[in-house]
Amino acid sequence: MSPFDALWHITNLFAPAWCVATLLAGAAKLLWRRELKALSWRRLALWGAAGGSLALLAALALTGHDGKMVGYALMLLGISLPQWLLMVRR
Repeated sequence: MSPFDALWHITNLFAPAWCVATLLAGAAKLLWRRELKALSWRRLALWGAAGGSLALLAALALTGHDGKMVGYALMLLGISLPQWLLMVRR
């Protein structure tokens, strides 16, 4: 496998977590404008992406395969939990 192929595989592994975290941060900022006024959209997205990426790595380690439904459920939990904690703390 070439270095470009390896980079492409890693990017595709984390792409669902990054996209869902970005969409969730945007939706949260849109729905709860007043409550999340102090939090930046970028901070919500980065914390969600970090949690989702860690969850995907944990699911890969536990199941041994990428793309299992348990892995995606864990990814959603990993994305939403840090964003929820940031919202509650404000």
